[in-house]
Amino acid sequence: MAGRFVRSSKYRHVFGRGSKKEQCYDNLRISKNAWDTNLIKANPQYVSVNWEASGGGAFAVIPINERGRLPEQIPLFRGHTAAVLDTDWSPFNDSLIASASDDGKVFIWKVPEGFSLHTDAEEPADVAPAARLSGHMRKVGHVLFNPAAENILASASGDYTIKLWDVDAGAARLTLKHNDIVQSLSWSADGSLLTTTSRDKKLRVWDVRQERPAQEVPGHPGAKNSRAVWMGEHDRIATTGFSRMSDRQLGLWDVRAPKEPIGGFTILDSISGVCMPFWDDGTQCLYLAGKGDGNIRYYEYENDKFEYLSEYKSPDPQRGIAFMPKRGINLHENEVLRCFKTVNDSYIEPISFIVPRRSEMFQSDIYPPTNGIKPGTTSSEWLGGKTALPPKISLESVYEGGAPEEVASDYKPPAASAPIQSPPPTKTEAPKPEPVAAPAPVRSGPPPAMKDNQASLASQASRFADKDEEESDNESSSFEEVPKPVERPSVTATRQEEKTRGPAIATEPQPPKPAPAPAAAPAKSSPAPAQSTPAATSTPAPAPSAASAAAAGIKDYLSDIKATLQQQSKVLSDQSDQIALLMREVSTLKAKVGPSSSDREKDERIRQLELELEEARS
Repeated sequence: MAGRFVRSSKYRHVFGRGSKKEQCYDNLRISKNAWDTNLIKANPQYVSVNWEASGGGAFAVIPINERGRLPEQIPLFRGHTAAVLDTDWSPFNDSLIASASDDGKVFIWKVPEGFSLHTDAEEPADVAPAARLSGHMRKVGHVLFNPAAENILASASGDYTIKLWDVDAGAARLTLKHNDIVQSLSWSADGSLLTTTSRDKKLRVWDVRQERPAQEVPGHPGAKNSRAVWMGEHDRIATTGFSRMSDRQLGLWDVRAPKEPIGGFTILDSISGVCMPFWDDGTQCLYLAGKGDGNIRYYEYENDKFEYLSEYKSPDPQRGIAFMPKRGINLHENEVLRCFKTVNDSYIEPISFIVPRRSEMFQSDIYPPTNGIKPGTTSSEWLGGKTALPPKISLESVYEGGAPEEVASDYKPPAASAPIQSPPPTKTEAPKPEPVAAPAPVRSGPPPAMKDNQASLASQASRFADKDEEESDNESSSFEEVPKPVERPSVTATRQEEKTRGPAIATEPQPPKPAPAPAAAPAKSSPAPAQSTPAATSTPAPAPSAASAAAAGIKDYLSDIKATLQQQSKVLSDQSDQIALLMREVSTLKAKVGPSSSDREKDERIRQLELELEEARS
């Protein structure tokens, strides 16, 4: 189709690539607890997973490089007296992790240096917590580190509160009170605001240091759990939930005016599993992973809309999933994101999302600067009211294995680099469909005039009137007949000359006018050149005389038809007058026939009149 527009995007062809079984983390005992969390968390060095342990709660930490089948006995992180429900890695220290448990406690752990699952000991030693944070009255379902302030941790509990902990001091500094159980929480990029979803179906945006909600609006109307994720440095929030009819929904909210989602809720499907959202600030993409199905669909955020890109489909359903920070991806394979999904509660499969490109140099246009391991503020500064984004690092500096280099927060890749210039060729290739689909001239233009229609009819009649042209019938397909109405001026000119009939036929062979139907021999060899060279003097000469003769015959035939129609109309008018007279006679006879006449005479007279009427009508 001419004019078809394809949205330009660097990530339009991103695809997900799973891993072979030997590249997965096998022989696991993933927790079967029904609390709605993601079960696993990941950073560039380790993956943590909630463990199905007897005699208290535990979770396992797996080094990223130790793939394959794990030993039967591995060192666990034990200390909780009930099942571990959630874990979270510090964004500024890859060895620091927090855990939340059904026992109402929050523990802080440090991964030992040189930690490995493969040891020579028959019973590997478990790891003990580095700090214990107590204060919640019921189970703690979620923990989440502040993405900008160092060692600030949020924990959500079944006692309807969220506590903000100063990990260095080991104490809760702030408390956010809800009306029901918190189902999800997400920080803004600068760590000053927190958004939560709750079982009371409310979406809240908290000014955490004021300990009060800045916004509180109705969220998804369904009874099942809803999730929220802050979209990086945008003042937008993405939520997933359910409608009253249990359809999965996606919502986009403006933090400044979240009375209702932008453009309303988008219906995703009717699957019953909770949809887990993840935001990638580098690619400006939102990833939705369904709990209980094996699909991960992803959208690109543009112009306050989520543009659907594609979907990674897998027959293996996931109960938990975690996305790795940007600084841990493989830049040499054009990997823009990596996630880890649980499969059958027995192993974890890494999935890479890749931009298909052949270039073997750093692709600066798909790798903008990302957050490093340096915080924007300390915990004391943040509690004192300071707000700052963490400094970003250039991924180009680590492409060849060097140390990460900090760049300004508003840094953009140089426009002169080769990879940035690679997308414009794709944009210049996009107009190519326009000339290819530019059969636009073939499409009909404005409606033809009445004179043109008459000329077209005359030219078509000439094809059937002249029997000498039956030889070209084999060649004259519907495609060959199209150009003939185009050459209307010649036919109309002959029709104007036909008014004199006899003299016109005698004078027509002189002018070399283009022929509407070429001779049989040139048409068989190449019909297109016959149309493109109308100035030939040998073949077009007989054509005008044939057309004029055929037109004259048609005109005589039409005049005969006209005379016949006039005669028939006169006959019909006479018959209608006769019918009117008979009807009048019937009415008078009915009036004359009185009650003294016998019924038999009446019936015979009426039957006779009816027969006369039928004969007159026939």
